[in-house]
Amino acid sequence: MTIEVRVPALPESVSDGVVAGWHKQPGDEIQRDEALVDIETDKVVLEIPAPDDGVLEKILLNNGDTVVADQVIGLISREAATTVASATQAVAASGADSPENRQPDTRASMGPAARKIVAEHGLDPGRIAGTGRDGRVTKADVLDFMDARSAGKPRVGTAPAATTQPPPGPAADTGEQPAEIPQPTPGLPEIEEERPQKRVPMTRLRARVAERLLHATRNTAMLTTFNEVNMQPVMELRARYKDEFESIHGVRLGIMSFFVRAAAEALKRHPDINASIDGDDIVYHGFCDIGVAISSERGLVVPILRNAEYMSLAEIETGIVEFTSKARDKKLEMEDITGGTFTISNGGVFGSMLSTPILNPPQSAILGMHKIQERPVAEHGKVVIRPVMYVALTYDHRMVDGKSAVTFLVTIKELLEDPASMLLDI
Repeated sequence: MTIEVRVPALPESVSDGVVAGWHKQPGDEIQRDEALVDIETDKVVLEIPAPDDGVLEKILLNNGDTVVADQVIGLISREAATTVASATQAVAASGADSPENRQPDTRASMGPAARKIVAEHGLDPGRIAGTGRDGRVTKADVLDFMDARSAGKPRVGTAPAATTQPPPGPAADTGEQPAEIPQPTPGLPEIEEERPQKRVPMTRLRARVAERLLHATRNTAMLTTFNEVNMQPVMELRARYKDEFESIHGVRLGIMSFFVRAAAEALKRHPDINASIDGDDIVYHGFCDIGVAISSERGLVVPILRNAEYMSLAEIETGIVEFTSKARDKKLEMEDITGGTFTISNGGVFGSMLSTPILNPPQSAILGMHKIQERPVAEHGKVVIRPVMYVALTYDHRMVDGKSAVTFLVTIKELLEDPASMLLDI
C-alpha cells in the first residue's frame, strides 16, 4: 500500500510555499507523526509529520521546489516497511547479522551532512571512500570526491582510467591550427588567490520582507521624529529588583518590557498612532497588539504581544522569551505573527546608535530603539553623565500629524524617565 505525503492546508493569504528540507531520504524507515519535511512559506515554516508508518519510497519534489496546498510531494510504502522488518528478522534468526557476516550499510555509515549532499547531487555512495571512524563517510569525503570528479581526476576508490599520451615531437597534421596559449598582459600583476562567491536563492521570508519594505516606501508618506531618553531610572530599577524578579517569575527583567509597557500606555493616550488605513477609511484600534521585531536565522520576524495594555512586565518578558525560542526552533505559527497595531524594533542590541525604521503596513507607526550610551547631560544646571538612548518614531503622515507623532514620542520619554508613574498607572 502506497501512502501519499501531501502539503497541508496553507494559512489564509498564503498561496504557496517551497520545500525547505526533507528530514528523511528514500529508503529510510519512518514512524507515524515523525518529522518528515519542512515547507517554508513567506511567513512561517510548516513541519509536516509522517502520515503513517512505512518506508519513504520516493521524493517527488526536492528542496527549493514550489508547492501548493494538498499537493503530493512524496510517497510512503507500507509493504516496504513490512519487507524490511521481515528481512531483518530472518537475518537475525539465521545469524547472518553477526560481525563476521554483516555487510556495511553505505547509508548508515554516512554522516547526516554527507548523506544530504549525496542525495542532492545524485552521487553513488559506494564509490566514495570514507576516512572517518570505522570507514564512515564524512562531509569532507563527499566534497573531496566531487572536487576530484569535477577536476577530471580519478574518483576515490576506483582505478584510474588508462590514457594514451602522444609521443613527444611535432604535432600530427590534423588541418587545424594549434590553439594559442594566452599570455598575461604586460605590466599587470597576476591574481593567484581564489575569489570565491556563492549564489543562493532568496528565502521566502526574505523575499516577503523585501516586498513589504518596498511596498511601505512606495505607498506611504513616511516621516521620522527623534528624541532621547535618560535610561538611568529604568536601569536603577532593574539593578535593584532583577534578582528578585527572576527568582519569582523565572525570567530576566529586560529593557524591552519597559518599552512595551510605555508604548501601550502612550497608544491609549494617542489613538491616532494606534490606527491603520483600510482603503479610504482609518481604523482606530481599541486594543494594543504590539509586535516585537526578533532576528532569526531565516530573517526578521515580528511576533505579536496581544492586548499588551493588560500585560505585566513579567508577562511581557515571558512572551518575548517564548517567541524568541519559537523563532530559533522555526516553530512560529501564523497566529503568532499575524495582525498587530504597533511595532517596536531594537537595533541597539546590535550596536546601532541611530536609525530610521521602516513602517510595517498597514500600521501607522513604528518605534526604533537604539544602543544605551553614557553621555554628558545637563541636570539642574550641572553636567552629569547619564545612560542615554536615542529613540525614533517613523509614522505615516497620511493619517498622523507631526504634532501627534512628537507628543507620542515625548510621552514615551516621560514614562521611561519616571517608570513608577507608568507601573502605578498614575
